[in-house]
Amino acid sequence: MSLAKATAQVHQQIEALYRCESRRVFATLLRLLGDFQLADEALQDAFTAALKQWPLDGVPANPRAWLVSTGRFKAIDGLRRQSRFVQGIDELADQLEVDTPDFVAYADEDIEDDRLRLIFTCCHPALAEESRVALTLREICGLSTEEIASAFLSRPTTIAQRIVRAKAKIRDARIPYQIPSAAELPERINAVLQVLYLMYNEGYSASSGANITRADVSAEAIRLAELLLDLNRDSGADTEIAGLLALMLLQESRRAARTDAQGELVLMADQDRRLWNSEYIDKGVALVRRALKDGRFGPYSIQAAIAAIHAESPSAETTDWHEIVGLYDVLLRLNASPVIALNRAVALGMRDGPAVGASAVDEIYERGDLADYHLLHAARADFKRQLGQYQPAFAAYKEALGYAQQMPEIRFLEKRIAEMQAKLAK
Repeated sequence: MSLAKATAQVHQQIEALYRCESRRVFATLLRLLGDFQLADEALQDAFTAALKQWPLDGVPANPRAWLVSTGRFKAIDGLRRQSRFVQGIDELADQLEVDTPDFVAYADEDIEDDRLRLIFTCCHPALAEESRVALTLREICGLSTEEIASAFLSRPTTIAQRIVRAKAKIRDARIPYQIPSAAELPERINAVLQVLYLMYNEGYSASSGANITRADVSAEAIRLAELLLDLNRDSGADTEIAGLLALMLLQESRRAARTDAQGELVLMADQDRRLWNSEYIDKGVALVRRALKDGRFGPYSIQAAIAAIHAESPSAETTDWHEIVGLYDVLLRLNASPVIALNRAVALGMRDGPAVGASAVDEIYERGDLADYHLLHAARADFKRQLGQYQPAFAAYKEALGYAQQMPEIRFLEKRIAEMQAKLAK
């Protein structure tokens, strides 16, 4: 094999590592270095060093350990170079060198997984609620400010400001980088669940880009929810954690059926249910039953119960929409979100017919709650289409297209628009 080809292969391995491991490496570097900016610079320096050294020396047996160790040493070296200009920096570098071991000697699995610790730090009650979620999605998941803004239905500049303020607060208030004690957990858990929920949603339905999903992001959200459930088992907070994990697993069970061989979007009603992951469905349904039996369920458990009805239905036609509408009624009492109201409106249409659905969706549309939410316009368009109201359907699909950012959804909407044009031309 030529040197150029071998180097290219190593670079591909490093790129894959960056996608899968960079946020774990960052979390550990943050624990070791105690500063977001320093840890981020150390992460970039470590991967830059890997691009230079690994093609010559080979990929190390424990790549994550190598990256943590290299990043730490790069940070210490950088601090020493600054010591002639900034008083006290040399002492900080000395302390960092004394306090942390050489991780190259450790196996990857021996390195403490710090991402759960980082979530609790980013979700500290000293931070504003919206800042907690934005910071965690940025630092845990590696989402861009644009992607987070899409999840929040907000502006990227607003999200960027929240993240900057949150980091400054952590630094100035000396917020500890640790998992809270058992006594502190109940008051801290809701913000963490919200983060994992949004994190999973970004992985299950990417806010923008060429692909409809980001499997690495959703898989990490599931893994962290499992860790959180283990941490909180029998704590009183475990019911909603179980509900959220169930919701993730039930949604994830449909991943293989959500796109066709060409990567085009397949609506749930048209999906081949034989492709659904039965193992995830069984685990999810068991967790739902546990949560509902417990009686301390909340919004995540109710959403999981709705997902379980879909998962256990042998076909779209046999789906129990009466039960689903009833569950949405309960969910709206727990969380009067306009998105949940939209989902209930769609369920009403499935239960009572497109005229009822169209009326319910139009009511939300007229309130202006979700003016820039493409799924509102798409739902409105679809009910109009079913009613044979092709001109309003065409206009609503055009509105949806104007807000969609995901290429498979854009192509799907373009097809619907072409269908409406053909109907109108007759």
